[in-house]
Amino acid sequence: MTVVRPKDRRPVPHREREVPRHETRARPVRLKDVAADTAPDAAEPAAPGLGATVSTGSRRGLDAFAFFVANLQTGFGPFLAVYFSQAKWTQSDIGFALTVGSLVSLLGQVPGGAFVDAVRSKRFAAGVAVVAISGSALALALWPNFLIVLLAMAAHSAASCVLTPAIAAISIGLVGHARAGERLGRNASFQALGNALAAAGMGACGYYLSNDAVFYLTAALVAPTLMALSYIRADEIDANVRTQEPPPAQAGGSALRTLLANRGLLIFAGCMVLFFLANAAMLPLVGSALTLRASETATVLVAACIMVPQAVLAVCAPAVGRAAERYGRYPLLLVGFAALPLRGLLLAYTTNPYLLVAIQVFDGISASVLGVMVPLVVSDLTRGSGRFNLALGAVGTAMGIGAALSTSLAGVMADRLGSHAAFLGLALVGLCAFLAVALLMPETRRSPEPG
Repeated sequence: MTVVRPKDRRPVPHREREVPRHETRARPVRLKDVAADTAPDAAEPAAPGLGATVSTGSRRGLDAFAFFVANLQTGFGPFLAVYFSQAKWTQSDIGFALTVGSLVSLLGQVPGGAFVDAVRSKRFAAGVAVVAISGSALALALWPNFLIVLLAMAAHSAASCVLTPAIAAISIGLVGHARAGERLGRNASFQALGNALAAAGMGACGYYLSNDAVFYLTAALVAPTLMALSYIRADEIDANVRTQEPPPAQAGGSALRTLLANRGLLIFAGCMVLFFLANAAMLPLVGSALTLRASETATVLVAACIMVPQAVLAVCAPAVGRAAERYGRYPLLLVGFAALPLRGLLLAYTTNPYLLVAIQVFDGISASVLGVMVPLVVSDLTRGSGRFNLALGAVGTAMGIGAALSTSLAGVMADRLGSHAAFLGLALVGLCAFLAVALLMPETRRSPEPG
């Protein structure tokens, strides 16, 4: 006996095709497979950006990729200064090498974002950046002469300017706008874990082996990083549909004019300048205060000041992402920005070294919020423009400008007025940033489009 379906009038036996049990459990469903194996009326694709099916392999691959990328980047943190000092570099040469990296990072944000927008495969862009960072670490270990170091620092910074927007594009491309907050929060959590574990592992490596070994280890991390990237399925990213419309054929000047005409984006970039103007110099000032008040344990306490925010970030970031989808972006931005002036005020009136460490919890709160909100708000404000990564690079440049000015501003205040006045001055700038968000920043979350 056969059953006739009225839409295609095709006789279909009851046992036309049996799918092996292991196949239904192990292999993720793809639209082309569904179209081939079922009738046309059963192959309804999920609406882009509204929670289309993503395989477990892609989700776990992105988790691991975020973790190992953080491992890679940790090798270029404080270990650089230790490595250069061991190589008998002068402080002026060390400062110049670090400045080259900072300048390339500042100037490369917008071109890096534009490159990710232009490249069709976001995985390819991320893979190239990872290889460049690994190659930079290997060059530092093998040829620590001045010219090679400058080139390696420039290559690392340029690759980082591509890697950050590429990860954001892959993340939002996988899950769509409707679940982007939760995904970005999960990324931030794995990155915080990666930073913490890498710092411990590389510190032990430098102590028991040599400072060169830190960079050999950093270079070797390219293998698990690329392996994790390979688990993210390219056909599930579909970034041109879910994170943005296909970018229109515009000249570079026209694209920048489009961003400059985006009022919400300009307000957000201004808020981020003020935030980093207040935030970037606080930890160095805390380090100086700890050195004066507890010289014997200063190193341990400074390490604790770094670890506390990372622990808060790892725990809180996924919850921040979920809350952003439930309650909107604006309330969470208020919480993240409010923690900054409160932290500065507490630091100004606290003399106990251990309380200074405890106050760093507020830094973790701000980091948890902004780690998720920056790419999420930029995605909201540029949705449909095809300029998500370019805009993300522009906001990154604004953040870099604020951070660069922060240390100079705090240094002048500390030298002339003392650290107490410097903390109060930074808290005042942080209050201005909070008021800018409260009074000017719009809610950017959009209601999900019906699928």
